[in-house]
Amino acid sequence: MRRLFWVIAVIAALVLGGWIYLSQSVTGRIYLPSGTGITAKQTCSLTFVSGLDPDRAQALYITPLLGGANALISVDIDRENRRVTSAVLGGLYKQTAVYRDGLGCTLVHDFDEFDASLSLPITDGPDPMTLDADWRDANFDVDALSAALDDVFTEDGRNTLAALVIHDGHLVAERYAEGVDETTPLHGWSMTKSTAATFAGVLVQRGLIDISAPGQVPALVEAGRPEITIDDLLRMSGGLDGFEVNDGTDPNSEMLFTQTDMATYAANRNVLHAPGEHWDYQSGNTVLAGSAMETVMGDTIVEEIATLREWLFTPLGMNHAVFEPDQSGTLQWSSYMYASARDWARMGELYLNEGRIGDEQIIPPNWLTYVSTPTVTSDDQYGAGFWLNIPGLPSDTVVMRGFQQQWTFVIPSEDLIVLRMGATLGSDGGAPDFARAVLAARQAPSAAN
Repeated sequence: MRRLFWVIAVIAALVLGGWIYLSQSVTGRIYLPSGTGITAKQTCSLTFVSGLDPDRAQALYITPLLGGANALISVDIDRENRRVTSAVLGGLYKQTAVYRDGLGCTLVHDFDEFDASLSLPITDGPDPMTLDADWRDANFDVDALSAALDDVFTEDGRNTLAALVIHDGHLVAERYAEGVDETTPLHGWSMTKSTAATFAGVLVQRGLIDISAPGQVPALVEAGRPEITIDDLLRMSGGLDGFEVNDGTDPNSEMLFTQTDMATYAANRNVLHAPGEHWDYQSGNTVLAGSAMETVMGDTIVEEIATLREWLFTPLGMNHAVFEPDQSGTLQWSSYMYASARDWARMGELYLNEGRIGDEQIIPPNWLTYVSTPTVTSDDQYGAGFWLNIPGLPSDTVVMRGFQQQWTFVIPSEDLIVLRMGATLGSDGGAPDFARAVLAARQAPSAAN
């Protein structure tokens, strides 16, 4: 009888597992595989890249996303081999993410085709940025600025991890949650798209790419769609079907959390519109744009990341940035850059400085005009890799913006950078209100000053 019980239990588990895997429902074929993918990938990156406690990382970033599926997914962290495996129902379906120094974490679907020995360790450079209290006191209502920080860190589900303000190159406000500091690489999610648009500017400045020319995206050429340009892709007007709702069942979730070669997956989606005619926000566009840029960055993933550092990160003093690839070796240009709050802010400052660092022109002087020119049919919401027209902020504001409410506001008319990062889901992270409060403090300095 006991043996019969266990046979029945095993059969029931297999039937349940098969139904879950094959079902198209919210707990279905795509959702649970993508659920194991995001669990393995995020736990790996947040543990080995960001250095967060795994339990805290799970509670902040992952559990709220999985909802009811969380109970079905287990996590195993192998610190010795620096890998994380997540599994459904104890092993019915597994995914593993592997960490490599300087390359971050990658979901590995075929270990025979993955070189775990690759690395490009980051060598931290000096960080001269310090809080400039004299500048702050002369240009801001200090009490109002402090109140703005207090508000954005209110613990009502916001889970703010970092906030800072830079004015005219001076750090005037900065605060971090427990366990996070100015060196912690934080997940920018789709702020990575702004990095892609910025690095496109680097390559244009160097005369290495023409963003308006057809035939520059290898995966699209292979798919018979050479007419789609890098500009189309940075503007989210490539015309391909890759709708993005971040619910685990959409093509974007499948691309991020189940695919070995994300660029090939994105390039082979159905064609819905002619290039440049219709705006549709989807990460596959930026993955494809980045894959085109990689053709002039080097022959290997290590060379490509070295180029990214040499031409962008190091000149800006972005000393903690980690850019992660997929298993095929393509950098994940839409979503997988981790960097400190100061690093993200420094990239925003590049636009305030007309693309220059000292005497070096990093991106074209008019690149701010390019990224802030609204894309057709976007209702003036989106330029190229940057969001536009945030209510209550100056009309020239451009924004790096990512999932779970990562925001970096670049306000040229005020020479101001305002940043808020965290792990927010299902509530208001308060970032636009924070930016408006900072701007109000800037516009109404105290009488004592």
